[in-house]
Amino acid sequence: MVHVTRIVIIGGGPGGYEAALVAAQLGAEVTVVDRDGLGGAAVLTDCVPSKTLIATAEVMTGFDASYQELGITLACTATSADSAAGDRAISVDLGKVNRRVKRLAIAQSHDITQSVTRAGVTVLRGKGKLGSGGQAVDGSREVLVEALDGTVQSLRADAVLIATGVRPRELPDAQPDGERILNWKQVYDLEQLPAELIVVGSGVTGAEFAGAYQALGSKVTLVSSRDRVLPGEDPDAAEVLEDVFRRRGMNVMSRSRAESVKRVGDRVEATLSDGSVISGTHCLMAVGSIPNTAEMGLEEAGVKLNDWGQIKVDRVSRTSSPGVYAAGDCTGVFMLASVAAMQGRIAMYHALGDAVQPLNLKTIASNIFTDPEIATVGYTAADVDCGKMDAVAIKLPLRGNPRAKMQGIRDGFVKLFCRPGTGIVVGGVVVAPRASELIHSISLAVDNNLTVEQVAGAFTVYPSLSGSTAEAARQLHIRKRAESES
Repeated sequence: MVHVTRIVIIGGGPGGYEAALVAAQLGAEVTVVDRDGLGGAAVLTDCVPSKTLIATAEVMTGFDASYQELGITLACTATSADSAAGDRAISVDLGKVNRRVKRLAIAQSHDITQSVTRAGVTVLRGKGKLGSGGQAVDGSREVLVEALDGTVQSLRADAVLIATGVRPRELPDAQPDGERILNWKQVYDLEQLPAELIVVGSGVTGAEFAGAYQALGSKVTLVSSRDRVLPGEDPDAAEVLEDVFRRRGMNVMSRSRAESVKRVGDRVEATLSDGSVISGTHCLMAVGSIPNTAEMGLEEAGVKLNDWGQIKVDRVSRTSSPGVYAAGDCTGVFMLASVAAMQGRIAMYHALGDAVQPLNLKTIASNIFTDPEIATVGYTAADVDCGKMDAVAIKLPLRGNPRAKMQGIRDGFVKLFCRPGTGIVVGGVVVAPRASELIHSISLAVDNNLTVEQVAGAFTVYPSLSGSTAEAARQLHIRKRAESES
């Protein structure tokens, strides 16, 4: 009889369902334990919903930012009394937008479930945890599954993958109520556009939502505890975005920390650390996340966590406990759906003895879905500044690009980093509309150790925004030569 390896996956997000598909394809007996629906937060409450909302906001921004310059005149005017957009030519029905967001999220989750079950995977609805005690004599582990009706089922697994994701972090004095004080999972229940929205937190989530609601017509105040928005991103990119935010009317409050947020009737008041108080109709708390790793029997099973409760893993997704792997945001490695999926796949390749390539963080492309978008890959300006990578850089503004001129694009740039001797491209940043589509050529260069000469020598379409990538490579080649000769 052929032995079929038993895999139990706790969590049905990208790390979990992608791992399940790989394990099933490799012949394993796979069970996914999931409480909320396959796709996880990425599909149901985070990535898919937020990017769908942002897609609507992009349409609004396009009208506001460039329609007059392009010679387009709108004959209609907004008449809705509830519109926070005032006398803008177009307005948004947020209730309708959010209903569409939820439909798309549920449909995506349904498609994932069908794909996984067709592959032969068993899906159990409930909450999973590692059983008490260590490995059994045969090397397997126990997983306890508490179903929605409270009954508990015991499973045996030769390998377990933890992919339980994260939940919104909450401040003790700023508890969300789902109506006026909201976290990023609750915003899709709004039926009307917030007239005055306070966004607390200027990281990726805060910046994306602040920009989206500003475009939809809300009057937005962004409270940032740091010197600038997106403190962890490329400083030049963050400067462009903050300038755009302010120019479009957003109130960006730098070096301002919110100590508390409370509801006062139909309004909210946020008290800052300096004692000042700002008022709005709604407040969105975007102050980070907490990994869903508590009460899962992890530490009892020998799985080590860091001080933030994230699971420590190596580059093939192994934890400190034999036979237990982890993937996704609960590991804190790189909080992207694409990384979670790759971690899950790598875990299964390793567990089932297939060929595996360890995760390489320096080839990961990421994107911030603001307007303009900010896409990055590889080594960063911070890596160069601290001496982690010896590189030469060039930044080429988009305003000189002919396609950008045609489309009325004034903000943004392409930045490339290369090694001074070899000219191998080691990183890049694109700030532009649809930067997520433009970063791919730089990702290919980084992943395949291409030189700036090779990037510069490849044909590009004229006119195109991607032409700026080739032009930046040409200029970087010249700068690299000049620096090597000096």
